[in-house]
Order: sequence, then C-alpha cells, then structure tokens
Amino acid sequence: MLRPRDTSTRERRSLNGLWAFRLDPEGVGRGAGWWRSGLSEAREMPVPASYNDIVPDLTVRDHVGDAWYQTTVRIPAGWSGQRIVLRFDAATHRAAVWVNDSPVAEHEGGYTPFEADITEHVVAGAQARVTVVVNNELTWASVPPGRVEQTPRGRRQHYFHDFFNYSGLHRSVWLYTTPLARISDIVVETGLEGTTGTVRYTVEYRADEPARARVVLRDADGAEVASAEGAEGLLRVPDVHPWAPGDGYLYECEAQLLDDDGRVADSYLLPVGVRTVEVRGTEFLINGEPFYFKGFGKHEDAPVRGKGHDDALMVHDFELMEWIGANSFRTAHYPYAEEVLDYADRHGVVVIDETAAVGMNLKLAAMAGAGPAGTTYTEETIGQDTRRTHLQAVRELITRDRNHPSVVLWSIANEPESAVPAARDYFAPLFAEARKLDPTRPVGFANVMHDTASQCLLSELADVVMINRYYGWYVHTGDLEAAEAALEAELRDWDRLHGKPVIVTEYGVDTLSGLHSVVDLPWSEEYQERFLDMYHRVFDRVDAVVGEHIWNFADFATRPAVSRVDGNKKGLFTRDRRPKSAAFSVRRRWRNDV
Repeated sequence: MLRPRDTSTRERRSLNGLWAFRLDPEGVGRGAGWWRSGLSEAREMPVPASYNDIVPDLTVRDHVGDAWYQTTVRIPAGWSGQRIVLRFDAATHRAAVWVNDSPVAEHEGGYTPFEADITEHVVAGAQARVTVVVNNELTWASVPPGRVEQTPRGRRQHYFHDFFNYSGLHRSVWLYTTPLARISDIVVETGLEGTTGTVRYTVEYRADEPARARVVLRDADGAEVASAEGAEGLLRVPDVHPWAPGDGYLYECEAQLLDDDGRVADSYLLPVGVRTVEVRGTEFLINGEPFYFKGFGKHEDAPVRGKGHDDALMVHDFELMEWIGANSFRTAHYPYAEEVLDYADRHGVVVIDETAAVGMNLKLAAMAGAGPAGTTYTEETIGQDTRRTHLQAVRELITRDRNHPSVVLWSIANEPESAVPAARDYFAPLFAEARKLDPTRPVGFANVMHDTASQCLLSELADVVMINRYYGWYVHTGDLEAAEAALEAELRDWDRLHGKPVIVTEYGVDTLSGLHSVVDLPWSEEYQERFLDMYHRVFDRVDAVVGEHIWNFADFATRPAVSRVDGNKKGLFTRDRRPKSAAFSVRRRWRNDV
C-alpha cells in the first residue's frame, strides 16, 4: 500500500480537523444505522488525537466499546475521471467505515493504515459524508490482547501491557486520487558493491490497456543517476552516497507507468536510502561497519492528545534525542506514525520497528497485578485466533515500512512468555513470515527478564538477542552492587550460550522529578543516574553488547495503579519533556563529553 503523495498524476487532501464525535457505550449505533444521517447528540473532536483525555470526564477516558466519528467533505470537481481513495493512517484498535450510506472498509489493528476505493460512492464537485466507528475493545484474539469484564457498573477493559489504552483516530485521514491505470506498489532492496550502490526494484501496477513501467533514480540535487525499463530491475549507482547513521542521504526514485504511446499515465515518488544491514557473529553491521545502538524505547504519548500524532511534538522529541546524543530508538510497542519514520530516514536515525504484540505473558501480567494467573498459550487465551491477527500485524508492518532505510531490525513482540515449548510453536510461523516478506533485515523480539539465556526458547529463532532487564529496580531494588554482578553474569550467559549481538532494549527505574537523595534511594533523580551509570559500566565490559536503549525516553500514561502515580516515571524526560538529572550524564556518555 503506497502512502498518499502529491505527484504530477496524483493529488491528496487532508481530512484532519474537527469531526463530529459520539460515544456508543450501549453499542446501539450499528443496529440503528447512525451512519445514514448526521451524527446526533455529537460533540466536536480533533483528528488526529486520542479522545480519552480531551473531555474531563472519566466516562470518556475509560470508555469501552464503539466511538463514532463523522465529517463531510466536498470532493474537488477536478477529480472527475480519477480513482478516489479514502485512507486512514490508523484507527485504534479496529474500525468500520461508511461513505454516505455505503459500507466501504473494515480493519483490525490500531497502528497500521487501511483504505478504500470510493470512486463509485462519490461525485466530483458534490459533498460526501464520511462516518467511521472505532472500537477499542481488546480480546484474546486482538493484538495486543486483553479481556472485557461485565460489571454492575458497566463494561470494564482489562489489558496486560503497561501503557494506557488510548483510542480514536490517532493519525491523519486522507482523500487522494490516482489515475485509473496506476502504480499499486513499489519495493526496493539496496546493496553496496564497493563505491557502487545497487537498488533492486519491483513495480506493481494495474492497467486495462497495454502499459509498461519505467524507473528513474535521482540524487538529492535532482540529477539523474540511473534508470531502467520494466517492472523489475536493478539500478547501479556509481560513487554512491550511502544512507548511514547520522547521514540521512536520500535518493528519489520515480516510478512511471507509461501507456502504449509512451505518455506518463501515473507517477510515484519514493525516497530511497542505499545501505546494507548484516549480523555477523556478535556484531551488528550497517554498511559493513559495526553499529552500536544508543537511544531509547519510546512511546507515542503526550498530555491531552494521548497517542495522536503531532508534528511539533515529533520534531521536539527528535531534537531532544539529537541533544542527548541518541542514534536510534525502538517503536515500543507498536508501529509509529509514518511521519516518524520519514523523519528518521531524512536525519539518519536508526529504528527497531515493532508490532503491537505486547502483553502476551500471563505470568508477567499476574505478577504485576494486571491479569489473571494462568497459561499463556491455549486456545482460550493466546491461541490460533491471536496468531492470525498477529500474522496480519507482521504483514502490515513490513509491507508498510520495508522501504524505509532507517528501519534495520524487525521486532515481532515485546516480552512474550518465551520459556515454554508452546511459545516456540506460536512464534515460529511469525518469524518465518517476517523473513519471507523481507529477507534483507534481521528479526528479533524483546525478551522478558524472567526468561533467561538458558531458559528462553525463542532466541534461537532470532538473529539478534534483545533483552529487557531491571536489576536494581524490580530485582535487587536499591542494591546496585548486587544488581551489577547479576547483570554482568546474565549478559555473559547470553554471549556464551547464544553467540549473537545483544541489544539491551529496556533498562531503567521510575524516577520522581525533583526528588533528591545523597544515598541510593529508589525514585530519586540521583538513583536513576547511578543506576544508569552502573549499567553502562557493565555494557562496556561485555563485547557482545551492541546497544543500549534506556526505558524510557519520557514518562508516559498507564492504567491507574498504586505503583503508577500519574503513569510510568522511568523517562529520562518528564511527560512534558523536561530533563531529569540523569539526562545530562547520559548526554556526556553518548556525546563523548568528558
């Protein structure tokens, strides 16, 4: 699925703004046909945004079930004769869409795009009514999973991940056009042969009349550097300028669909970064050079807007990462907005791209008081229905993001239970599907603390070991000396037993901004700083460690809990992006400032 772009043959129009909005706690709207007319008893709601924190009302914040959005749009008169498409960049966690009175789309999964060809349902120059119902219920068949409980006070959502279950239209909504004869997909795979870059491409197109594809590659100055005829081919770029960490150099690939007379019927522009990724022994190589990950696990999270994408906040977060010296981040724990990956491409920031498969560990959920004790992998819990959804999530993640040079590693899940044979049975097809869709990138998952190097049965499926560790916080709380010994012993076990690169994808402590102590007092800013210093000493002693991602970049919202006062406080920055003391010591390390 190609992202909407303005080209010589295509136009797009944003539907972002204020939409009519109405909650449907009784679930009566579908049966009553609320899409057939203007949405009654509605309030205004911004798109994109989570709806939960916009209204100061717990019935809105904690709503479970359907939420309806509606807007009207005038189809440009100049779009007559074009194919007209309605696209949602995300609707969390599932959605159904109508245009006027006609159903046009349904989608499962809250973080990847979907679209519908609405050409037959609209008239150029006339108005159209767009209605979407978004459902936020998490079940054993959804990714992430959860369960809904019926209580005397209404329905209550239980989920097993440690961030708030924001819902709504979190990303942009678009109308766009394509010609009737059109390019439908482009896939590129890049390589390096000395100073020559290679771009292997595939162009898919649909045309009722004879047509052919042509591809032109231009450098950042607009000069043509390579071209080829045909739907598949290989472009060679002498004296290539590679995409590299800190150097987001992008070429522009123009795919053209030519009619029988050689006229351009459709054109699509795709940014391309030429680079390679390889795992060799315990090294992670980008362009043949060892790469060390410095950065964060993040969240799409902010006051008021929740998970709603915001360009100002996105740029500010990237600027803070540049200030502190980070070169990478993980899209914990779901695919982020495409604007985020575009920015990472342009600025040479490295990305570990993760599905929304979090909370697949009933043992961990029970320990945290977030779920029932029980067996994780059964047909009544995480089973075949879950895996069907999970497989689709893997497919949609990779097909959306595989052309981004910033993405160097796929993460299939975060902290699933991995020390039982059923885990391997569940996950093996997911790893296989990821490699089938993209054989050019390594595949991994984030291992949970309790499943050690000798116990984990999934790490043999992964190309890279990714582990989340909290010695000094959840284990050896306040005892950094014991935590240091335990951490180093386990990292050496991973190296000895698996022989793969190790990225510590989470490590951190909850820290209350403004709390200070002269001794190692958990929750204080000084403890966070000493905790991170200890981890960094250990990393420097273990050669197999090729990355450090602090949990978390910033404080973030969670479900209410006695251990979560106004959310998770493990951020190096507060939720409103003010630095805690440890941010300055991490900056000195990552920027090599002594």
